[in-house]
Amino acid sequence: MSSSQTTGLLPVTRAGKPGEGATAKALRNTHRKLTSPIATAGALILAAIWTLPTFGLFVSSFRPPSDIQTNGWWNFFAHPTVTLSNYTQTLQFKSGISVIQALTNSVTITLPAAILPITIALLMAYAFAWLDFPGRDWLFIAVFAMQVVPLQMVLVPLLKLYGGGLAIGGLQIFPGVASTTLANGFMAVWITHTISALPLATFMLHNSLAAIPTDIMEAAKIDGAGHGQILLRIALPLAMPTIASYAIFQFLWVWNDLLVATIFSSGQNAPITKLLTDLSGSYGQQWYLLSAGTFLAIIVPLIVFFALQRFFVRGLLAGATKG
Repeated sequence: MSSSQTTGLLPVTRAGKPGEGATAKALRNTHRKLTSPIATAGALILAAIWTLPTFGLFVSSFRPPSDIQTNGWWNFFAHPTVTLSNYTQTLQFKSGISVIQALTNSVTITLPAAILPITIALLMAYAFAWLDFPGRDWLFIAVFAMQVVPLQMVLVPLLKLYGGGLAIGGLQIFPGVASTTLANGFMAVWITHTISALPLATFMLHNSLAAIPTDIMEAAKIDGAGHGQILLRIALPLAMPTIASYAIFQFLWVWNDLLVATIFSSGQNAPITKLLTDLSGSYGQQWYLLSAGTFLAIIVPLIVFFALQRFFVRGLLAGATKG
């Protein structure tokens, strides 16, 4: 017997879904598998395994130093002892700057370092997707290929360009060449993170903008809209899920960065990641303070993630299916 019958003008599948295509059927099967009890149980187990170390660190941040240094965090449930001394000592800790100043520096570094590459990448992605100019495809390939260049390869050239130079053991190896030094300032960190983020941001936004139906773009041009209006009123709203999902990644990457912060920021401009390296003391005697310092450092990223979570999920699924 045939797997489907024709009733009137609409084909009826074996499942009884009129007009169901292959894509819709595949999506329905995938949804059923991902929401099955086995898949749900597996996801819960993985989430528990992933969260367990973080939970242990959170418990340790409220335990007395003597307990932390003598037994594991799971002993807290047998002999619960809670103290806020770890957080108090962390907030009072200073290594040139206070923890509050370091957190402020991290926000000052991270926000422009997340906004700048997304803004520039949006303009580049729109040009690659909807503007026709000679060498467009080859230039896009060149931009995409820049992702394979590790950031470590350009640190010394950038340090020279910013005017900081490079000295080892008091010997000036690479003197600075810029007339006005940018080293050890916020501007150097912003530029460095923007340069490293542009290839991936351009690639992701290009894929999102290129998926916009041509009919919509042509209708906007017929109505007299220029490229600026199309970008702001059509492309930008449609690409917002992708922008939000990449913004979360970029924010977390910059907030958790230590390499660029160590090289291009110091003194009053140091972020929280650089200050955390000093929390444990010269020989690690105060390493228990890291548990409290870590949770102070992740407050802002958690707020950003949960605020943009719905856009994050939509951005990950954008372009995953067509039909």
